[in-house]
Amino acid sequence: MSTHPVTWVEAAAGSAYDVDNLPYAVFSTEDTAPRIGVRIGDHVLDLGAAATALRPDLAPLLDAPALNPLMAAGATVWAEVRSWATELLTDTAHRDRVRLVPLADVTLHLPFEVGDYVDYYASVDHATNVGRIFRPDGDALMPNWRHLPVAYHGRAGSIVVSGTPVHRPAGQRKAPADPAPTFGPSLRLDIEAELGFVVGRTVPLGQRVATSEFTETVFGVTGVNDWSSRDIQAWEYVPLGPNLGKSFATSISAWVTPLAALEHARTELPSQEPAVLPYLREEGPSGYDIDVEVEVNGTVVARPPYASMYWSPAQMLAHLTVNGASLRVGDFYASGTISGPEKHQRGSFLELSWGGKETWTAGGEERTFLEDGDEVVLRYSAPGARGRIGLGEVRGRILPTIRPLPEEVE
Repeated sequence: MSTHPVTWVEAAAGSAYDVDNLPYAVFSTEDTAPRIGVRIGDHVLDLGAAATALRPDLAPLLDAPALNPLMAAGATVWAEVRSWATELLTDTAHRDRVRLVPLADVTLHLPFEVGDYVDYYASVDHATNVGRIFRPDGDALMPNWRHLPVAYHGRAGSIVVSGTPVHRPAGQRKAPADPAPTFGPSLRLDIEAELGFVVGRTVPLGQRVATSEFTETVFGVTGVNDWSSRDIQAWEYVPLGPNLGKSFATSISAWVTPLAALEHARTELPSQEPAVLPYLREEGPSGYDIDVEVEVNGTVVARPPYASMYWSPAQMLAHLTVNGASLRVGDFYASGTISGPEKHQRGSFLELSWGGKETWTAGGEERTFLEDGDEVVLRYSAPGARGRIGLGEVRGRILPTIRPLPEEVE
C-alpha cells in the first residue's frame, strides 16, 4: 500500500499534476499582480499569498513576478519550498488557509527573467537527418559532433511564453538555383521540439561547472519550440551559424518543472562512441525519459522521444562552462531538436518533409512547412513517483509577416 501523502485538492490525486509534480509558474488574476504559484490538478496554489500569510521568511522569494529570486536562493531552499508546498496540499489543516485559483481564471507569464540563451544540437538522429538532407553526398555528421555538444548562442530577448502568437519572419532567401538573394516572408517556416534547462545558480567568470554539479545548478526544465526559418537559415548560416533564421521567436512553457519531479524519469544515455573527454564523463543515469507530442491544428504529427538524445543536459552544462564562461541566475539552454530513429519521431518539419520533398498530414491536408494560421502545440510527459506527470505545453499560432517598411515597397 502506498505511503505517499494524498492531496486534498479535488480531482488532483492521480492526475498528471499530483503532488509528485508541482511545477512552478508566474501567474496573475484580475485582482492580483504576478506572483509565483504551483500547479495542482486544474488549479494553481498561490504560493506568494501563502508565504505572505504563513511563511514571511519566504515571501520575498515567492511573492515575486519571476522565479529568479527563488532560484538564486539555492538548492537547499528549492527543496524546502517544494516540501512546504507538498505539506500545504496534503495536510487538510491547510485547506482553508491557502488560496487555490482555477487554471481558467489565471494569466500565465514568462516564468523567469532570461539571461543568456544557448541552443544545442544534441540529438544524433536529428543531426544525422539534417546532414543527409543538406549533404547527401558527404558525411552526415561533422567530425566534431561525437566529441562535444555543438551549440549556438541565441537571442534571449525573443524568448516568449507559451500562447504568444508568432509572426512569420521576413528576410533574405536564396535557393541554390537563384542568381541572387531576394527579400520576403519565409517560405519554409519550421518548428523544433526541444527541452530547455533553467539555470538557478551564479558561477563567476573563470570557473567551471562539473557534470556532477548539474542538480545544484539547474533549477528545472521547460518545453521549447525553437521556431526556425529554414530558407533564411540556409542562406545566412555559412560560416557563422544561425542568426535571423532563429532569432524571431523561441517559445517556452509557462511551467517550470523542478528536477526533483523528474527523478523517476532518469534513464541511461545511448552509448557514446568514441569515449568522451574527462570533463564530459558522468556516473549513473544521466538522460531523461520524456515523451513529446507535436500537434498541428489538432492533429498529432510526431512523437519525439527525449530518451534518445545523445548528449545529456549535464554534459551540455559542463561544456557551456569548460572555457570559464560565467553563469547567471536565469540563464537558459535548450537541447536542440528532439528526434528519434523512426519517421514518426522526428521533431522538425524539415525532417518530416525530408527537406520539403515529402509531405506529412495535419487535419486531412498534405503539408511540408507551416502556413499562416497554423497552431502548433508541443506537449510533454514523463514517469513520476505516482504515474505519468505533465510538463505543460508550448503553444503558438503563426500570424502573417509584419507589414514592410516603406522603403521595402516597390
